[in-house]
Amino acid sequence: MAVPDFQSIMLPLLKLIGDKKEHSMRESIEKLANEFDLTDEDRKALLPSGIQKVFDNRVNWSKTYLKKAGLLENKRRGYFNITDEGLKVLEQNPPKIDINFLMQFPGYVEFRTGGKDKPVTTDDTPVTPEEILENSYQNLRNNIAQELLSSVKFCSPEFFEKLVVDLLLNMGYGGSRRDAGEAIGRSGDGGIDGIIKEDKLGLDTIYIQAKKWENTVSRPEIQKFAGALQGQQAKKAYL
Repeated sequence: MAVPDFQSIMLPLLKLIGDKKEHSMRESIEKLANEFDLTDEDRKALLPSGIQKVFDNRVNWSKTYLKKAGLLENKRRGYFNITDEGLKVLEQNPPKIDINFLMQFPGYVEFRTGGKDKPVTTDDTPVTPEEILENSYQNLRNNIAQELLSSVKFCSPEFFEKLVVDLLLNMGYGGSRRDAGEAIGRSGDGGIDGIIKEDKLGLDTIYIQAKKWENTVSRPEIQKFAGALQGQQAKKAYL
C-alpha cells in the first residue's frame, strides 16, 4: 500500500504504545511499517531533499502532535510512552485520531494556534511541515529550471557555445575558460565549438560541439562532427 499520511498513523501509534512501556522511535517505525504492510520501496521512499525517509518523517510528526496533545510523553531522551490522558483516549475506542480530534486538548490547541507547524493539506492529503517546504522548494526549482531553459533556447549560438564550455568546466573538467574557448567561433573548425581537458592535469583533450536541438540529432550531423574529430586525431568528444 502507499505510505499513509501522518494523521492515519496517529491512532496506530497510540495503540502501539498503549502497553504502558517505553518505546524508541526506530522500534515504533519498524512495527508500524509492518502493521501498514509497507513494501521495501515504500519504506525507502525519500522526501524531495533525499535526506529523510517519507514514512519516518510522518511517524515523527504523528508523535509530535500526540505529544503536544498530552497523549504521550518523553521521560528520557530517545524514548516515549503513553500518558494517562492517552490511555483514556484508547478506552474511548475512537475510529480515528486526526488534527480535528486533537483540538479537544488544550495543549494541542495552544500549539496549533501559536502559528507554528500548522498543518495544511495538499490534494486533500495531510502532509507534514517538511513536505510542505520541500514540495514548495521543488516547485520553485522546477519553475526556475523551465525559465532558464527557455532563455537558453533563445540565446545566440555564440553565447550557447560559451555556456556549454562553462558548464563542463564547472563540472570539474580541466583547463581554463580561455583555453577551452580557443576554438569557439573560429572559421574552418569543422564544427568544433570548444576544447577542454579531461582532467586538471590536461592529460587528454576533449572536443565539444554545442548545438541547440529540439529533436534527435540526425546521422549527417553526427558524421560531420566525427569527420572534424578525425581531422584533429581526437579520441574523445561531446556532442
